[in-house]
Amino acid sequence: MHIRIIAVGKVKEAWQKEGISDLIRRLTPYTSITITEIPDQKVSSPGEKVRAIIREGEALLTAAKEPAFLIVLDPAGREMGSEAFSDLIRKREISGSGDLVFVIGGPDGLSEEVRAKSDLTLSLSQMTFTHTIARLLLLEQIYRAFRIIRGEPYHR
Repeated sequence: MHIRIIAVGKVKEAWQKEGISDLIRRLTPYTSITITEIPDQKVSSPGEKVRAIIREGEALLTAAKEPAFLIVLDPAGREMGSEAFSDLIRKREISGSGDLVFVIGGPDGLSEEVRAKSDLTLSLSQMTFTHTIARLLLLEQIYRAFRIIRGEPYHR
C-alpha cells in the first residue's frame, strides 16, 4: 500500500517542515508515503473565492488518480479515535486495492466535487487548525496507526 497526501499550499515554517520530514522518516519501515503540494489559488475578491476552490478541487482530483481510497479532511467529517483509524488503515493494507489518498484543501475549504468523489470525510478535530498543522497531525496519526497495527508501543 502506498499512502499519498495531496494538500493545497506549501509548508513555510521550518519547524513544520522538520516535523513532517521526521514523521515521513519514521513511516519508512511501515509504508511508502508521498506528499504532493497543489498551488493555492490567489483570491482577489469575494467572487473569486468560489472559482479558486473549484480550481483547487480540479487539481486535487487530478493528482489523486485511480485506483485510490480517497479520504478528505474536513472539520465537518467523521471523527474517529486512533484505534479506529488504525483499523481503517489495516483493512486497506490487507485488501491491497490501491493507494490510500488523503486530501487537505486550502484555507477556504474543498469543492463540492472533491467532497462528492471522496470515500470518507474525516475530521481531525472539532478545533480549527491551519492546513499545514493538519498535515503534521495527519502524519502523526498515520504513524501512530502503524505502531498500533504492528503491536508496537505508542503514547496514549
